[in-house]
Amino acid sequence: MNPTDAVTRFLDEWRQGDATVLPKLLAVLYDEMHRIAERQLRHERSDHTLQPTALVHEAYLRLVDQRSQNFENRAHFLAVASTAMRRVLMQHARGRDAQKRGGGRVQVTLGDVAGAFEERATDLVALDDALERLEQFDPVKSRIVELRFFGGLTIEEIADVLGIATRTVERDWRAARAWLKVEVGKRLDDERPDGTQD
Repeated sequence: MNPTDAVTRFLDEWRQGDATVLPKLLAVLYDEMHRIAERQLRHERSDHTLQPTALVHEAYLRLVDQRSQNFENRAHFLAVASTAMRRVLMQHARGRDAQKRGGGRVQVTLGDVAGAFEERATDLVALDDALERLEQFDPVKSRIVELRFFGGLTIEEIADVLGIATRTVERDWRAARAWLKVEVGKRLDDERPDGTQD
């Protein structure tokens, strides 16, 4: 059975309530999940304690807890997995940030967001906070950024996951990038060099 057929079959079985297929699904999609984990860890500092394999396993544990989740297709499963990985990394970053009061913040280059932002280092926590604010008034744009930046999904895959037109995804992606560029810059301008807020 080819991998695409296996994913389809496992997702069908998951939707019918068979929780035992998740490890099989993970085995088939492991390489793709590992690439997502590597992509997300590229934005972390080089001495980060989580490695891609550990991040995949942490995400897997979170997916196991989502028994009510209906994965529609491969792209949807990978989108949910990338969100789980993002949450693991953000929990880790916020914990470290609380301990060091800003001194150990994770740096990410906004230029890494598919070439959308100017080349400058910014705080990954600031980006996550901005995404949360965006989600409050436009959940779709927030989800698009999450899937594109953290998950590495293509415009077409995002359209499939969200059930919207690719043209809509492209338009919303452009608008969200512009909004985030302003918001993240505003957050960084409001902070003192020692990481505390004015």
